[in-house]
Amino acid sequence: VQLQASGGGLVQAGGSLRLSCAAPGRTFVNGVMGWFRQAPGKEREFVGAIRRSDNKKLYANSVKGRFTIFRDNAANTMYLEMNNLKPEDTAVYYCAARTGGLIVSAIGDVSQYNSWGQGTQVTVSS
Repeated sequence: VQLQASGGGLVQAGGSLRLSCAAPGRTFVNGVMGWFRQAPGKEREFVGAIRRSDNKKLYANSVKGRFTIFRDNAANTMYLEMNNLKPEDTAVYYCAARTGGLIVSAIGDVSQYNSWGQGTQVTVSS
């Protein structure tokens, strides 16, 4: 499944952004869709994900309470609403999908996802 991420930009600390991840021309994927991010010089890390089978959402501790994932099945799109952004949230954000189920303990594992978007830059100034 080809994914298209968008919505990044420059925002001041405390501000908000909404990222979108579209799967044009495709039925919303079964399995799991998630967001990861990668800051310069760091490994790609899990941000959050949503599992289609039960709509379960999982978030990294660093974003819990500030970021929210939701989806629009009719539009084949997943969103990441980011509030109270901090400079440490600065990174390239990637959406990813896995066409198959995952147990909760594996949802944050980057190697479990088989489709990726191109990434969108989020920069938070202090």
